[in-house]
Amino acid sequence: MVNYSISKIKFSDGQEIPIFGLGTWKSKPGEVTQAVKDAIDLGYRHIDCAYFYGNEKEVGEAIHAKIAEGIVKREDLFLTSKLWNTFHRPDLVEGALKETLKNLGVDYLNLYLIHWPVGYKEDGELMPYNEAGKIQFSNVDYVDTWKAMELLVQKNLTKSIGLSNFNKRQIERILQIATIKPVNNQIECHPYLNQKRLIDFCKSKGITVTAYSPLGSPDRPWAKPEDPTLMEDPKLKELASRYKKTPAQVLLRYQIQRNLITIPKSVTKSRIEENFNIFDFELTDFDMEYIDTFDCNGRFCPNTFALGHPHHPFENDDY
Repeated sequence: MVNYSISKIKFSDGQEIPIFGLGTWKSKPGEVTQAVKDAIDLGYRHIDCAYFYGNEKEVGEAIHAKIAEGIVKREDLFLTSKLWNTFHRPDLVEGALKETLKNLGVDYLNLYLIHWPVGYKEDGELMPYNEAGKIQFSNVDYVDTWKAMELLVQKNLTKSIGLSNFNKRQIERILQIATIKPVNNQIECHPYLNQKRLIDFCKSKGITVTAYSPLGSPDRPWAKPEDPTLMEDPKLKELASRYKKTPAQVLLRYQIQRNLITIPKSVTKSRIEENFNIFDFELTDFDMEYIDTFDCNGRFCPNTFALGHPHHPFENDDY
């Protein structure tokens, strides 16, 4: 069994987050409970969730089981979730968080994020398509959603709040109106999309960064056969062989050495353990710079179904 002491990163509000965690996007409800149990047994203390993933109840079952077994206490765990984009009004925002808390079986979150800056039609389906098959947008501004998020901190429903998939301009707009500043921005990040400019900007504003899809999201539903596969990159495989590690381990170590919070997803115990086994080696400065050269603006999660939304974060020159 892997047994590492995971370092933590301090938010601007003083709360600390484990630098490494388990992602649960695309983890099926029938599989995620055991995956979370395995992760906690192995030493994971940071679980990343979202209302939209549709599996928070099953994640909560695993958390409840491990607390009941005495493996962990609630205060040992760092739990993140995300507000989906059909919830904007203060009552809807609070209701969504309370539903997440109920599903997870806890009284508070450590971190709550706005999932995307785009907004969809409220009071309906999570993905509100019209009869023509086009998604229906909301005209709600994400800065108003942020004001509703701040109320959740004041009510002690979450310790910290932050953003996900926000670009530089959008973060600046939040900072202009925020009375509680965002502590984190969760973004797609891997060597094909190393996000250096956005990461540097966030750090200059005291905002930590979480890297999602650090392995290139090979199981994303919209992947095409001709799409490049990050973990099959010959340069990466050669590098991994020199370190006697897997390509996945090199990718994760790369992010950790950049001081980025990293949340790979898996439901397979052996891979959950493999992903965690990255604290017994270190990439050289030369190899870190070499991996940086893989960048090609290769975004695997472009949110194409929201193209045309006025707040889509990837349709202009903002980073």
